[in-house]
Amino acid sequence: MRSISQASWPSALNDPSGRREVAQNAHRTTGRGKTMVIDKGLGRHAFSDLLETAAGYIDCIKLGFGTAPLYPTDLLLSKIELAKRCGLTIMPGGTLLETAVQQEVVPSFFRTVCRLGFNGIEVSDGTIELSRKLRTDLIKEGLSNGLNVVTEYGKKLSGSLVDANELVVTAEADWQAGAALVTIEARESGMNVGLFDRNGECSQSVLEAVSHSLGDISRIMWETPLKQQQVLLLQTFGSEVNLGNIQPSEVLALETMRRGLRSDTFHFGARVEPFIYMI
Repeated sequence: MRSISQASWPSALNDPSGRREVAQNAHRTTGRGKTMVIDKGLGRHAFSDLLETAAGYIDCIKLGFGTAPLYPTDLLLSKIELAKRCGLTIMPGGTLLETAVQQEVVPSFFRTVCRLGFNGIEVSDGTIELSRKLRTDLIKEGLSNGLNVVTEYGKKLSGSLVDANELVVTAEADWQAGAALVTIEARESGMNVGLFDRNGECSQSVLEAVSHSLGDISRIMWETPLKQQQVLLLQTFGSEVNLGNIQPSEVLALETMRRGLRSDTFHFGARVEPFIYMI
């Protein structure tokens, strides 16, 4: 039987935007916009199904909060290995590192992360307070262990909004220390934190202040767990915006929006020939 592949679809249907083709050799998107998935407890088969279906449209998987130590070790190792085999960054949630700081076991945290095979970490202070020096030290420790380091700005406390000026100062220091991306906190609910109000709607004034202050947002990842938030950020910054805390079941849906294959961003599609409908 003849093999049927993604190439069977005309390119104008596979990627109307012309910017999100999958790199066949590494199962990656060549577009700049990155997608980070939050895994709150997928089992072996669900995780395998996620990667079989959508690995080409994911850049990073975060095992949310402090879930990583709760897995049976063989399952955790299996998930880490499978993600890395697909060329993804996989990391424990930032809350786990915050717990390590609070419990004074940071060296053990890094030894365990490396022994298990994680290739990334998130440095955050959403629940505790980190001094600037300690935040920088944690970033550099991650890098010295060969890990991809992302940081997170913002508090998890309900009602905590982004301070644009503080974000710029923090982000610049994080990048100078070696962080690859700075994530803007929205929690997994996307409500009443960061850019978003208690209904999950974005504060336009805060978004405008943040984007104006930052200028280049290519090293910012916006946590957008809700569809309307993803639509807004895509419409504001385009298909190349970095989006995080995406639910596993929503990866393909997000990718269709990035490509102009969904009504919300249909205008992303770049039609190159006059439209003539024929039956």
